[in-house]
Amino acid sequence: MGDQAEGNLMDVVRRAQAQLASLTGRRPESVSALRRTESGWSMEVELVELERVPASTSILGTYQVTVDGDGNLQEYSRIARYHRNQAGDGEQ
Repeated sequence: MGDQAEGNLMDVVRRAQAQLASLTGRRPESVSALRRTESGWSMEVELVELERVPASTSILGTYQVTVDGDGNLQEYSRIARYHRNQAGDGEQ
């Protein structure tokens, strides 16, 4: 992927994260999955749903997000919720 395409992809991701934050009132933590679709992008974004002390006990949510090619949010839904210190996908 060229530098320009990579920069455009980062713009799309940032735009999607900003829109999701505005709608949910929660801070995006990371993007854990990203794939191209026919009409744009599908991504999974981790959001901090409840900050706790210590941070390892904070609650995060994984959101499935669909955006168009410009990064305009089309739809989103929470697909998982977990404690930050909880291992996922069978990891120990």
